[in-house]
Amino acid sequence: MIGILSDSHDHLTAIKKAVKIFNKNQVELVIHAGDLISPFTAGEFLKLHAPLEAIYGNNDGERDGLKTAFSDLCILEDFKDISYGKRRIAVIHGHLPPLVDSLVHCGKYDIVIRGHTHQFEISNGKTMLINPGECCGYLTGKKSLVLIDPHDLSYEMVEF
Repeated sequence: MIGILSDSHDHLTAIKKAVKIFNKNQVELVIHAGDLISPFTAGEFLKLHAPLEAIYGNNDGERDGLKTAFSDLCILEDFKDISYGKRRIAVIHGHLPPLVDSLVHCGKYDIVIRGHTHQFEISNGKTMLINPGECCGYLTGKKSLVLIDPHDLSYEMVEF
């Protein structure tokens, strides 16, 4: 099981809840699709029982601080190309929609994970597009994440 979240925007209470959900569901990998915002959030992500893959978002201005704070968890980049079992996963924040569309249609990936819009979205096709919504709940009033089985691509959107 893979846990997916995005746009946590340094909301510590929401991050704590998300980490508890991931740990309770014994996810094997957590993917964060950007907008971590503050280096102090790394302390909560250190409580994960699974590895973390995370990328920068458009609001992650303190990149040097984030890079240092998250250095024990993962290497932060603008884009990730992840192989997980037989699945190829692209992770991009998504503030440049043509890049998201290109990744979905290029045929290289089984799953493209994006954030930025704060809107939950999953579309199935040759390539599955996943936007887990927003962890912070600031724009929609809904805090959400996604749990996905990488074998059959079944998923659950979890509001918390």
